[in-house]
Amino acid sequence: MLEGKTVNLRVVEKEDLLFWKEWENDIDFMGEYQSLKQRTLKDLEKQYDERAEEQWFFIEKKDGTRIGTIRHRPVSTSQQISYGLLASERGKGYCSEAVKIIVDYLFLSKNIIRVQAHVDARNMASQRVLEKTGFKKEGTFRKEYFVRGEWSDWSLYSILREEWKEPRILTRTM
Repeated sequence: MLEGKTVNLRVVEKEDLLFWKEWENDIDFMGEYQSLKQRTLKDLEKQYDERAEEQWFFIEKKDGTRIGTIRHRPVSTSQQISYGLLASERGKGYCSEAVKIIVDYLFLSKNIIRVQAHVDARNMASQRVLEKTGFKKEGTFRKEYFVRGEWSDWSLYSILREEWKEPRILTRTM
């Protein structure tokens, strides 16, 4: 477990996949900027088994309540992150802290140059999360992703190792 001040990141185990599937298939959890997809438990188990160096975490409050997800996967000399939070828990700083924790973890544990994230250009809340945690906008991919019947632009954000410098929030690993 990766511990922060108000949230922890707990690795998703195979026995957690039924719970994970419920969120992945919940259009309210996924939010208005994600494509509509419905996946079976078997689909998710296959992806879990084949994920190689990709890692999935639950974002949990200190009492163990699951409030979101965050994951990372290798992309060349980088790691790419993605995250989601229950609508009722948004705007409370939990996602920003989870992103800081995962960035600390990735720069401390992997020989990478950068951590990056793609975000729908209309998703101002997610862009604020990245900017608050030190990410810089690099550019926009025009009509990159098909979301709910239309093509949307996506922005690329990154933080470089030299911009990160030292851990910001990770308090300990278990």
